Amino acid sequence: MRAFAPTQRFMAEVEKRTLRPAYVFVGDEAFFRKRCRQAILQSLVPSEVREFSLYDLDLAEIDLHEILDRARTPSLMAPFQVFFVRGVKNLFGRGAGSDEKIDAIEAYVKNPNPDALLILIADHISIPNDQRRMDMTDKERYEKIRETLGSFCGIVEFARVEEGEAVKWLMDDCATREIKMETDAAREMVDALGGDMMMISNELEKLSLYVGERKRITLGDVETMVLAAKQRSLYELTDAISSKDRVRALEMLDALLNASDGEDAAIGHLYMLARTFRQMLVILERRVSDTRALWAALWQGFRVPPFAAEDIIKQARRYKSRRELTRAIRLIARADLALRSNAVSKKLVLEKLVLDLCAAPPPEKQASEWQQDELPV
Repeated sequence: MRAFAPTQRFMAEVEKRTLRPAYVFVGDEAFFRKRCRQAILQSLVPSEVREFSLYDLDLAEIDLHEILDRARTPSLMAPFQVFFVRGVKNLFGRGAGSDEKIDAIEAYVKNPNPDALLILIADHISIPNDQRRMDMTDKERYEKIRETLGSFCGIVEFARVEEGEAVKWLMDDCATREIKMETDAAREMVDALGGDMMMISNELEKLSLYVGERKRITLGDVETMVLAAKQRSLYELTDAISSKDRVRALEMLDALLNASDGEDAAIGHLYMLARTFRQMLVILERRVSDTRALWAALWQGFRVPPFAAEDIIKQARRYKSRRELTRAIRLIARADLALRSNAVSKKLVLEKLVLDLCAAPPPEKQASEWQQDELPV
């Protein structure tokens, strides 16, 4: 499978101990990054010395030269060291001394510590399963990494997974667990979760526990455990929001949090809310009036589950202009920023968001002033 190939090659290098001194993990598909990390820990970082040999660092918080100095210095407590370094985009920012930093990494790679592995994480780039549809900004960033770091570091690409590959992975993974998964169940699960492999993997773990000794996952199981618990509650929430029913919306939010991991699931709920409002924006702009037109308007990987098709069309029709929906998306972006800024109460952030989404949009003049302080859509 094409999207899985780079990860499989890297994991094979880890197993054979034929690693290069440094790699760049490019892409925001967390599922593959997690698999590569697990392979590294299992093969190279024994649990008993992990405290002295595993480092998670960020270039936004620590200087590159300090990281390279640590990598050059052998550990007295562990036979091997691994450095996971986030914030690769900081290497290329304006006024960041980009050339000097790239040269420093190249100098390290030419004379590395043989008992250390440097992993640079470029998760600010999104790679679709069809790279011809890659965002121009992401494409330019990726090319920059290839032209610079790619000349002396290994590049491991984490692209989004095509739906057919995701279905095949589900079936194969179930087979390794000695669980039979119906093809329709696998397709429904992939479609409902938008091909997000991390979410698919997490939901499969829950489904495996749910079916237990039955060792069979049916379409009904998926509808009960994945769609009902996640998607249906979400669309009930957006139905209340689009109806401007504050009381019902807050009740649905509370139910959604209680049915998941509480406040810890807040980021995931925001992601799904943003996705749903973007879907409604497309529906409104393309004047979708029935489910047949809906499948044509929403591309693969951005479609809604079949059970929600009519509901989302109905909800989108409640918004009279593009401005109303872009305002909602901006509000969600602001809430996302608040959550990632270590909010005291994630639930309060979500409740305020719901109340704001249920409120009537400000007049045109006020809206233009308000938008100046908001994040772009």
